[in-house]
Amino acid sequence: MFRKLAIAAVAALGLTSGSAFAAGGEGHVEDYAFSFEGPFGTYDQNQLQRGLQVFTEVCAGCHGLKFVPIRDLEEGLGYTEDQVRAFAAENFEVYDEELEDFRPAVPTDHFPENNGVGAPDLSLMAKARAGFHGPYGSGLNQLFKGMGGPEYIASLLTGYTGEDKVEAGVTLYENTAFPGGWISMAPPLYGDDVEYANEEVEATIEQEAQDVAAFLMWTAEPKMMARKQAGFVGVLFLTVLSVLLYLVNKKIWAPIKGRKKD
Repeated sequence: MFRKLAIAAVAALGLTSGSAFAAGGEGHVEDYAFSFEGPFGTYDQNQLQRGLQVFTEVCAGCHGLKFVPIRDLEEGLGYTEDQVRAFAAENFEVYDEELEDFRPAVPTDHFPENNGVGAPDLSLMAKARAGFHGPYGSGLNQLFKGMGGPEYIASLLTGYTGEDKVEAGVTLYENTAFPGGWISMAPPLYGDDVEYANEEVEATIEQEAQDVAAFLMWTAEPKMMARKQAGFVGVLFLTVLSVLLYLVNKKIWAPIKGRKKD
């Protein structure tokens, strides 16, 4: 019985490996050190603001963030109410059914959806490409190495080799992070695509990729810090409760145990 199960498992692994090889295998993902990793990690608001700038000036031409309310930028990225209102009006237009026309966005609107070229929405991309579903197909890399969605996004944006080919009338670009090695999205970043307000931060491809990856992680997990804090408080409470229960148990059973010894 055990032998048959072992043979079946080996055969299944062989088929899986063969399928992965036939598809081109999984891409290479760099293990970037983001500030929000780990149980006590937090978002770097300066990096999130830079990532928002990269998204707005580069990515928003093809991708949307339909699940993200614009007003969340005030709490999550540290902007004032007036700054969020100005940002919404200057950068986005939304369709108003009452007016039956487009109008400047306001903080209560969501980032507009963008289906112009069939590009995927990026609201939950960091979750969709996390370790449980992403480049390595299991949660182990995310659990032990911290390699999740942001690493995949940053690696994808910096993984272009400069090679391209045409298949069935479609131009494909070689990318070391994309499963299969070829992707239909042209390189979106070239370095100095944006002008950061902080002149000490150079807008290289690597910097822009990490900044927008961190921002997309925030769009997918805007309440991550609150969740981590709640988890820490819960663990601390359970630890204290366990100690108290242990001491109470010792005190209650001490007379009985002492009687047995006599």
